[in-house]
Amino acid sequence: MPIREAHPEDAAAIATVHVLSWRAAYRDLLPGPFLDTLDIEERAAEWRARLTVPDRPTVLVATGSGGRVRAFSCFRAWRGDEFDPGTTAELSALYSLPEVWGTGVGRALLAESTQALVTAGFRTAALWVFAENARGRRFYEAAGWRPDGEAVREATGGRVLEELRYRRDLFS
Repeated sequence: MPIREAHPEDAAAIATVHVLSWRAAYRDLLPGPFLDTLDIEERAAEWRARLTVPDRPTVLVATGSGGRVRAFSCFRAWRGDEFDPGTTAELSALYSLPEVWGTGVGRALLAESTQALVTAGFRTAALWVFAENARGRRFYEAAGWRPDGEAVREATGGRVLEELRYRRDLFS
């Protein structure tokens, strides 16, 4: 499966993956009416903006037949005070179309993202995952990510959810 860096013209496809993935992955975590209001066009505008700013994050897309975007990841230097942004990155998104879950697309994209982080000079990476997202947690744990003990509670879609921070040494 080809994996490449995203371009601004991929924004609508990335937004489609983002929205459809949220609707499927979080249907038991977030209220249905909230998930139904997720707007692909609105997300596309957000992704287009992210993909065109000078200090843009790195966004990778995994494509299938006909070049159709099936999954994407997004990462950048850590933006908080807890870690050195020169050595620690944040994987802020990794989503795939529900139709490709379990096919290896996500694993391949995560592996490519990890390699890109190493190439960029990062030594560790962190991400946030909903505590109740068992599928997502299993996915990351199978790839060597572990909770580091940090948790936050945030309101999403009118529901307060706990998010766990996971970390990984990129050289292990």
